[in-house]
Amino acid sequence: MIATPLYQLAIYALVTVALIGFLLLAAWWLGAKRTQPGKELPYESGVLPTGNARLAWPVPFYLVAIFFIVFDVEAAFIFTWASAWDLLGIAGLTQITVFIVILAAGLLWLWLKGGLDWGPSRGRNADFSQSLRKSSE
Repeated sequence: MIATPLYQLAIYALVTVALIGFLLLAAWWLGAKRTQPGKELPYESGVLPTGNARLAWPVPFYLVAIFFIVFDVEAAFIFTWASAWDLLGIAGLTQITVFIVILAAGLLWLWLKGGLDWGPSRGRNADFSQSLRKSSE
C-alpha cells in the first residue's frame, strides 16, 4: 500500500516536468526572433542613460544581507526545535547546543575580523571612493 502514493508522486512529477518543458518550448517557438537596436538600449522612466550603470557597492552591504540570511535561518531552526523540545529529549538539547555554539563561534570570528563594523571608517570610505572613481573613468 505504500507504493501507491509513490506512483502518484511520480506521475505528478512527470506531469509537472512535461508541462514546464512544454511551456518553455512554446515560449521559445512563439517568441520574437528578431532584435532591434532600440531593444538593446537600457531604459529608465523615459530618461536616456548617461554614464556607467554598474556602480561598485561596498562589500559590507552584501555582508549584511548574508549575515541576515544566516541568522534568520538559525532563528527558524531554533524556533522549530523549541516547538518540539519535549519530544527531542537530551539528544535534541545537545544538538541545538552544538548548533548554537558553532554559530556563536562564527559570529565571534566575524566580529574579530571586522565584518560587523558598518559605521564610517576612513579605510573603508577611501577604498569605496577610489573604486567609484575607477568605475566612472
